[in-house]
Amino acid sequence: MTRWRFEGEITGLGTGAGVRIVVGHWSRSPLGEFTDVMVELADGHRVLLAPSAAVRDFVTATYVFDETVITPVRCSRSGGSRTVEAGDLDVSFEVGARTALGRLLHLIPRGVASAPWFCVVSDPIARLALDGVRTRGTAGNARREYYGAVDQRRLVGMSGSWRGRDLGPLRPVDPPVRFGFGSTPRAPAATSIVTTIDD
Repeated sequence: MTRWRFEGEITGLGTGAGVRIVVGHWSRSPLGEFTDVMVELADGHRVLLAPSAAVRDFVTATYVFDETVITPVRCSRSGGSRTVEAGDLDVSFEVGARTALGRLLHLIPRGVASAPWFCVVSDPIARLALDGVRTRGTAGNARREYYGAVDQRRLVGMSGSWRGRDLGPLRPVDPPVRFGFGSTPRAPAATSIVTTIDD
């Protein structure tokens, strides 16, 4: 069995234009530090914005898209502000206070919260408490994936454009995104996470 471990932050947000966006910023991974973006348009068309062919190939072996684009992906962070520029996407958002779930996760030792066995135990709870959210499942090519959330903060605002069109105000991630076996939380949030993938 091969095991990959990615440590970083996943941000899920909905927009007034009906576009849902998932930004993955990975500070530690087998592919180095990188940011990738998954976009689902209002009509359900799913787009991956990847910074390299290596990232594209790894992500598309795990998730499903209708279109993939290799493009520079720049993610800048200053305090609670995040700005992501990736091809046709330009989005900025503000990260606010810790959510109730984030406060709970903050009490759990990181090594426990990020462990695959804990993801198995917490999956039924996540399904009930957070519609569409899974902490474990089967990804593409028979891979097993575990999402070990270790913190979470709510989003308090955003602005941006997709292919030159304004995305409108921040909205819930509704309907859930359909890239893999689970979605991000409905309430826009930035979740600190350790993702473990077993092949």
